[in-house]
Amino acid sequence: MRILICEDSVLLREGLVRLLEDAGHEVVAALADTVELEQTVAGSAPDLCILDVRLPPTFTDEGIRAALGLRASRPSLAILVLSQYVEERYASDLIAAQGGPLGYLLKDRVADVEEFLGSVQRISEGATVLDPEVVAQLLTRRNRDDKMMRLTERERTVLALIAEGKSNQAIAGLLFLSEASVEKHITSIFQKLGFDPDESGNRRVLAALAHIENTGGPTPPTGQTGAAR
Repeated sequence: MRILICEDSVLLREGLVRLLEDAGHEVVAALADTVELEQTVAGSAPDLCILDVRLPPTFTDEGIRAALGLRASRPSLAILVLSQYVEERYASDLIAAQGGPLGYLLKDRVADVEEFLGSVQRISEGATVLDPEVVAQLLTRRNRDDKMMRLTERERTVLALIAEGKSNQAIAGLLFLSEASVEKHITSIFQKLGFDPDESGNRRVLAALAHIENTGGPTPPTGQTGAAR
């Protein structure tokens, strides 16, 4: 295969080049960031692009966003994403996007040379290769999101206010409800999200975290999440 690598770590980048070339592949480019990625892909016409999820300048999600961009502009191009951790925010979008062969592996897999080269080979044959840990975490997130879908619109509003650190009294005032009604909504939220009364930790905090993870909302202010339930 003709392979393009986009990896900021010099050691890993050069290691991948050597590993792939020794296996008979041609590395057409090895980039440290995504600045010239589109241009290089257009000029070198690789069969496969291997990208790190976190790349300069912010080392957050440049790589996986670049992968999504390539998926949209060159649907037939095979893509292999390497990551230290599972980036849930974009991983599901990348997997769901229409296009050619796809791989998403944790970097630990690269240490197993035979397994890694086997994954590259399977991708070259048109397969989708996903790290078991990626699958496990995405399924966990889907289960969590499904639980969030059980909430009514009013319960979602109450949960959002909990995540902002509002007390029951404050929520009642903002929504023109009695505190007893707010209590009933909160109890229903806990039940639908699967937080049992004996849940370790504060159920109010856990519910707020579930809301934040689901919506990307702000972290509730420290010390303002109300009494434990």
